[in-house]
Amino acid sequence: MAQFIDRRLNGKNKSTVNRQRFIRRHKQKIKEAVSDAVNRRSITDTENGEDITLPKSDISEPGFHQGQGGLREKVHPGNDQFIRGDKVERPPGGGGGKGGSGQGDASADGEGADEFIFQISKDEYLDILFEDLALPNLQKKQVNRITEWKTHRAGYQTAGIPSNISVIRSLRQSLARRTAMSAGKKRLLKELEQELAGLKENEPAKPLEEKDIKVQIEELRQNIKRVPFIDTFDLRYKNYEKRPIPSSQAVIFCLMDVSGSMDQATKDIAKRFYVLLYMFLNRTYENVEVVFIRHHTQAKEVDEHEFFYSQETGGTIVSSALKLMDEIVKERYPTNQWNIYAAQASDGDNWADDSPRCKKILTEDILPICQYYSYIEITRRSHQSLWHEYEKLQNEYDSFAMKNIRTVEDIFPVFRELFQKEHS
Repeated sequence: MAQFIDRRLNGKNKSTVNRQRFIRRHKQKIKEAVSDAVNRRSITDTENGEDITLPKSDISEPGFHQGQGGLREKVHPGNDQFIRGDKVERPPGGGGGKGGSGQGDASADGEGADEFIFQISKDEYLDILFEDLALPNLQKKQVNRITEWKTHRAGYQTAGIPSNISVIRSLRQSLARRTAMSAGKKRLLKELEQELAGLKENEPAKPLEEKDIKVQIEELRQNIKRVPFIDTFDLRYKNYEKRPIPSSQAVIFCLMDVSGSMDQATKDIAKRFYVLLYMFLNRTYENVEVVFIRHHTQAKEVDEHEFFYSQETGGTIVSSALKLMDEIVKERYPTNQWNIYAAQASDGDNWADDSPRCKKILTEDILPICQYYSYIEITRRSHQSLWHEYEKLQNEYDSFAMKNIRTVEDIFPVFRELFQKEHS
């Protein structure tokens, strides 16, 4: 049975059904590849999909075909090297090459090196990455309470300011009123005019009768003229009302300790967690901004590159970052318009007398206006004062979560645990 693999990129939604079937069949392998791809991305890079490379062995399927059956003997022309019973050795590199690439290379162990590159779109990438994840239910309720007001048209009303007058609706109302008030008079006027014309044509006009009809006609015409073209009752004003709408924008504060104890490997783990958080919130809100705050003894707002790769180090005062975050929120992000999220990464090293100060700032200033605050401590050693102070907050606030990450392998499981969808 022949097996064909279409290696062309699937554009313009061609073969959509087969594409979705392929994703479902090899979903686990694709999810593993998507999780590995997170480390290569910038935090704000969510505009592109991903090229997923799957080994050929993972997508091969067993095949059945009709065998030749029976015993057969074949004579190959030009054979001057072998006789019946000889064993033919495998040709060098018998595992196959690079899948028709023309290079003909094989791996050292004889296995084929064919790989299948499957391109998934941005939406497919994010759907696979954040499957079964959601903001905690409590946070959803808080987000619903943070509302914006948008003005909508709400019909017409009989009173209002001149700038809201609807000319067309007012003229339509005027026409309806004038028609109702003068239709009967116009009908009677037409009948009297026809009667007067008949008196003049068919028989000698009687002066008294003709005069009486003319008086009635004149009275009807005057009554019709007295109907005003437009009246105050006709005026219609556009009505507007404000309706609450859920806030559709969010800001993420990424706070990271860059003191001497935070090496590059620890920062890379923090980056991967921040990438996941940004992409996840970007699926929830239309507009997401990121604020990077790095700190040692002093805190500073920086860009992404300096946040992760700057060589500046020093001691550790965590409260400096929390104070700066509070100042930035009050200055640039009013809580009636923005959903506030924060993620703090640290190795837990802090001055002992500063940790209670951190707890106080979070309790009084940040947690009351924050939708979700997550603290990840990246360390293998035992926890210190900062962790123990934050444990008290975890018991008091449902919007505060903290987890310990020891290795790179812990990042995605911890993230899934923090944002696991709650099933009712």
